[in-house]
Amino acid sequence: MPQLANGSECRVLVSSISSDSHTWNLVYLQLLLEEIGHEVRNIGACTPDELIVEECRRFLPHLVVISSVNGHGALDGHRLITRIRAEPGLESLPVVIGGKLGTEGAAAGTYGPGLLAAGFTAVFEDGCSIEDFREYARLLAPSALTVAHS
Repeated sequence: MPQLANGSECRVLVSSISSDSHTWNLVYLQLLLEEIGHEVRNIGACTPDELIVEECRRFLPHLVVISSVNGHGALDGHRLITRIRAEPGLESLPVVIGGKLGTEGAAAGTYGPGLLAAGFTAVFEDGCSIEDFREYARLLAPSALTVAHS
């Protein structure tokens, strides 16, 4: 299993946005990340922002993965990342979002710049392949993880 420089395993928190009730995408992401070798905590669908922040503090993940299938990812994701970045100690925590981020079938790249500017580390829009995300997750090498609480 991938480990950090201090010998601990790479921990990943997986969740949806508060308005997204889809669960199979979260199970898929969990299995994909576990297959790569990461320790995963999946906190489920329709997760309130406060619970995600609380789990960041309790689980101390090295990466947070937020998934959206319902098309409200850009709106809810912006609110969520603003909340996470406002928390002391979570300002530099890697947080990524992906899936269907809007409801109007926007071309790939429409929501990414705004979500990156709001504080996400990476954005995987609807047009990205799962291989793009898998490669990102594989690159979580000990030298790349420099989270304050690790």
